[in-house]
Amino acid sequence: MAYWDNKKILVTGGAGFLGAYLVEKLRERGVSEQNIRIPLSKDLDLRYWENCVKAVKDIDIVIHLAARVGGIGYNQAYPASLFYDNAIMGIQMMEAARQEAVEKFVTVGTVCAYPKFTQVPFKEEDLWNGYPEETYAPYGLAKKMLLVQSQAYRQQYGFNAIYLLPVNLYGPGDNFDVESSHVIPALIRKFTEAVRNKESEVEVWGTGQASREFLYVEDAAEGIVLATERYNKPEPVNIGAGFEIKIKDLVKLMAELTGFKGEIRWDTSKPDGQLRRRLDTSKAARKFGFRAESRLEQGLKKTIDWYTKNWG
Repeated sequence: MAYWDNKKILVTGGAGFLGAYLVEKLRERGVSEQNIRIPLSKDLDLRYWENCVKAVKDIDIVIHLAARVGGIGYNQAYPASLFYDNAIMGIQMMEAARQEAVEKFVTVGTVCAYPKFTQVPFKEEDLWNGYPEETYAPYGLAKKMLLVQSQAYRQQYGFNAIYLLPVNLYGPGDNFDVESSHVIPALIRKFTEAVRNKESEVEVWGTGQASREFLYVEDAAEGIVLATERYNKPEPVNIGAGFEIKIKDLVKLMAELTGFKGEIRWDTSKPDGQLRRRLDTSKAARKFGFRAESRLEQGLKKTIDWYTKNWG
């Protein structure tokens, strides 16, 4: 595709969950291996300025995915680390890219940046109408500051930085670590292990009354690539599937898909997080033609199959 011809692209977090799918999308568009740079944290820790400078050298487009992330428990345990690491990486990467005169900088933010009490579906213009849900606030605000930075850099320097707001992602290759995984991989691991070990019950956090929107990771990667190709405005854009499901219904579906027949016990002493999350995705469709393709049950089956083969 003409847009990507001869462009050198830096994908921070390119070896991670979302990054691996995004890099594959770039390859599908004809970007050669030598024109995709993927800095590994063990080689270039982007919390350090000099590494950010090295990373952007001779780069045309930066797609900044690198982040420290986790579920509710992880956010409660490490709020300071999540705030510092995400803020410092993003701020330094954008400044290094500006100094290098990079052509475009794409920041992938988070739905956690939205206020705790936001009318559903979340519209981009609601982003500043309150404080984020407390559990995720340090992480959400760190990522939200990169929107402020991108708009300020566009205003002062004419720097082409865009900001995308994806919902919770899931899919094959997700993080299934007990301590830091998000809700879908955590549930997949719990239910598949319960089936394998012939356990009679599975414990789930919260009341099950909260709802979430989930986006299949391959869809998210396509949305980011489309935005990189076609969107050049200062306003943030939601990237989502456009539907929500209650956690209790997700848990029921997960039990069915994994073959778990036992009891589900809800630990109501644990937090639900934000009560509802669903994005208005009309702007992404209007501005760069993105619409999610994958249905939840289909995506869950693929993810469960991947986990069973690779972890289970």
